[in-house]
Amino acid sequence: MIPTKLRISPQVKTTQLLLSALILLGLLLGLMSSAAIASDAGITHGRETGLPLPRFVSLKFNKVNLRVGPGRKYTINWLYKMRGLPVEIIQEFDQWRRIRDSEGTTGWVLNSQLSSRRTGIVAPWEKPKIAFGDTVRASFINGKGAASNDSSTVAHLQAGLMVSIGECEARWCEVEAQDTKFWLQQDNIWGVYPGELVDG
Repeated sequence: MIPTKLRISPQVKTTQLLLSALILLGLLLGLMSSAAIASDAGITHGRETGLPLPRFVSLKFNKVNLRVGPGRKYTINWLYKMRGLPVEIIQEFDQWRRIRDSEGTTGWVLNSQLSSRRTGIVAPWEKPKIAFGDTVRASFINGKGAASNDSSTVAHLQAGLMVSIGECEARWCEVEAQDTKFWLQQDNIWGVYPGELVDG
C-alpha cells in the first residue's frame, strides 16, 4: 500500500506555530533571566572589551573631557585636571567608556584617555567638610610598614590623598605616595574593591 500524503488542517498548523513560538519565547526568557542573575551577582563584562564591569582604571592625561554621552557631539560637562585620578568604568560603547569618580559623578570619556595603571584615593568620604562656616577636620589614616594592624605606623595620611597602588592581598594594599611605600587596608582606599587581588 502506497502511503498517502497527510493533510494538516489550518487550525492544527496555527496551533503548531503558536506552540513553537511559545517554546522560543520560553527559551529567550530563560536566557534573559540567566543574564539578569549574572548581573545581580556582579558578573558582567564590557560589550567592547570583554573585561569585567565595573573596573578601576585611571586618567592618562592632565586634561580629560567628561561628556554627557558617548561621542564628540555630546556636551562636555566636566574637565578633569589630574593625571592618574582613579575612576571606575561602568559601561562601554564603541571607543567610549562611561566612568564614575569618587564623588559619584558619571560621564563618558574616550578609551584612549584612560590607563590601566591602578591608583586610589585615601578615604575620600573622610575629606574635610565645611560646616556652619568652620572646616571640620578629618581624621588621619595610618599607613603601616607591613600588611598588619600590629605593624608599626610609618605614615599618617590625610583623607583625599592620591596614591599609586602596587599590589593588594588579604585585604591590604601596598601603596606609594611622595616616594614612600606603605600598607593600607583596602577599605580605606577608593580605587580597589573589597577583597580584590591586584598584582603590581
